[in-house]
Amino acid sequence: MTDLNEAPINPLPPVVWALVVPMAMAELMFNMGARGLIGGAGAVGWRIAAIQDFAFSAEALRWMVETGRYPVELLWRFVTYPFVHAHLSQAVFAIVFILALGKMVGEIFRAWAVLAVFFGSSIFGAIMYTVLVPNPIPLIGAFPGAYGLIGAYSFLLWVTLGARGLNQASAFTLIGFLMGLQLLFGALFGGSPDWVAELFGFVAGFALSFVVSPGGWSRLMAKMRRD
Repeated sequence: MTDLNEAPINPLPPVVWALVVPMAMAELMFNMGARGLIGGAGAVGWRIAAIQDFAFSAEALRWMVETGRYPVELLWRFVTYPFVHAHLSQAVFAIVFILALGKMVGEIFRAWAVLAVFFGSSIFGAIMYTVLVPNPIPLIGAFPGAYGLIGAYSFLLWVTLGARGLNQASAFTLIGFLMGLQLLFGALFGGSPDWVAELFGFVAGFALSFVVSPGGWSRLMAKMRRD
């Protein structure tokens, strides 16, 4: 018999809501401001002002490394840039990714581990973006962190397939498809170098999962001893 009190969909882990609600609220504010519904005439420039205040700047990181100075107002951009997007569609796609992947990962990982994957991937993606992209534009959007969650999900698939004696390479089908799609769109329509941050966000998410997944550190140590 069906339980009439049962939720029609499985609830999302609270940590996933903690990530997507600020993104959704910011996007709602930007769009309502741009349409003159809130904030008056100055609200039209809210998105631009937010990008100026919260985007990650590769040039700023290079300056910090060269001078040895690391002011907080620049360092915090490593973790604020995922919450600001260039336009509505970017925000919507990023939120959908985080909802889907965050649910699957968050049902197994602890809340702190989900945050470690998301922000660790965002930070590592930004660093590699700085290293590899010449003349980079400011980096915004949640995709490097979302790709980190794809990395964590791929890790879970990889472990499961290995335990069943199946081909573990198939765990990387999703990231292969997404990267191939990005390269195709880039070739056809011209692309942004953001894909570098996203790719290394995936790498960071997969690697971090060895440590932050349940039993991850013990499993890693045991594997190293066996090898």
